[in-house]
Amino acid sequence: MMNDLIKIMMMFNYIVLFYFLSLVTIYFTLNIISFFRILRYKNKIEFADLERIFKLKNYKPISVIVPAYNEGNNIVENVKSLLQLIYPQFQLVIVNDGSKDNTLQKLIDNFSLKQISFPDLYKIKSEKINAVYKSKEIRNLTVVDKVNGGKADAINAGINVAKYPLITVIDADSLLERDCLLKIAQPFIENENVVAVGGTIRIANGCEVRKGHIIKVGLSKNWLARFQVIEYLRAFLFGRTGFDALNGILIISGAFSCFKRDAVVEIGGYRSGSIGEDMEIVMRLHKHFRKINPDTKITFIPDPICWTEAPESLKILMRQRTRWQKGTIESLLLHKEMLFNLNYGLLGFIVIPYYLIYEFLGPVIEFSGYIFFLLSLLLGILSFEFTIAFLAAAMLYGILLSILSVILEELSFKKYPNVNHLLILFLTAVLENFGYRQLTTWWRFKGTIEFFLGQRSWGNMEKKGLSSK
Repeated sequence: MMNDLIKIMMMFNYIVLFYFLSLVTIYFTLNIISFFRILRYKNKIEFADLERIFKLKNYKPISVIVPAYNEGNNIVENVKSLLQLIYPQFQLVIVNDGSKDNTLQKLIDNFSLKQISFPDLYKIKSEKINAVYKSKEIRNLTVVDKVNGGKADAINAGINVAKYPLITVIDADSLLERDCLLKIAQPFIENENVVAVGGTIRIANGCEVRKGHIIKVGLSKNWLARFQVIEYLRAFLFGRTGFDALNGILIISGAFSCFKRDAVVEIGGYRSGSIGEDMEIVMRLHKHFRKINPDTKITFIPDPICWTEAPESLKILMRQRTRWQKGTIESLLLHKEMLFNLNYGLLGFIVIPYYLIYEFLGPVIEFSGYIFFLLSLLLGILSFEFTIAFLAAAMLYGILLSILSVILEELSFKKYPNVNHLLILFLTAVLENFGYRQLTTWWRFKGTIEFFLGQRSWGNMEKKGLSSK
């Protein structure tokens, strides 16, 4: 009986070792692909006068949709910042999603809003729209007041009011670089098959903010925020950039994304009540349009264009990560028929299986692997060679890949030119693998268990707010 148990434990240890080694191989491959794609993108964009190009070419006007719930403290400054975006023609649609604070009144008072009659010809279902307001002074500002229905529902209401062929969805607390619309709209100009574009998200904690714009890039003194800087570099610089080469973008960050309005309307808008609405809508766009047109593309812009506030407390970060895990599982289960489906090419045969094994099942495999490894050590059934191989695969690969992410950032966009910042990032890349990475694995494992137990609420994601001068 004991011998059988030892055999089972050793077999599982080898499975986990293979899991880590295969993950290393995938990450290194993505890293190499991303390196060349980012350099090519940087060379293309570095000397391009995008503002002049968009004035000369047939640009596509954009409606910028901002769902807002209880944003009274920052909404006025945020709107003023968004109105300064550089683009030939854009409409700013603020959707007040039944806020319980003074969000709507602040908008009315500060932007001279006047209620207008708006035809009830909505193409996407949403909670009741109470009123639509236009500014007397700012022609491209529209405010929608509606019954609370959640973020996805608020975006759908905004799409109904949006009048331009492209829609950009951003979080109310996102800080955008002024030329971000020029960059995210470019793929739509270059390729008619593009239906959606995602942008890179960066951590704004520790940066100097003035009037809604990043004036000076910095690093937070909070180690949780620093660990997330490394995570975001790794996820966006070589994760999504690498998958983009396979036309395999499966998620576009809800903090900043751009779509063809007609495409979103055709699939019925965002799925109300979804835990991970940003991933779910991308999978639905793939599923619907690639059957109609195999050349349909959802792509990604590696240029850092959106900055967001990261949680600095374990409690809030845990809620975020468990929700992300639940959203991933929900989206994969809702669209499980795409797995190994010939209609979706490499997306169906490589990308979705990757998400299934390493994102859906990954936390279960990793967390169980750590437990079995420790038990095997205590029972003395592991050889010295296996122990070294396991630790190298589980720890050293994470350190190396994180360091490579920092190097890739320095070789490409150089948002952290300060030598001290780079030294801190390299140190953070090492330290995150000793405790933090295991903690996020536990949170994702917890999210998986909660999902299948029916606990699928969002949780409160209150933020401290970024200092502004």
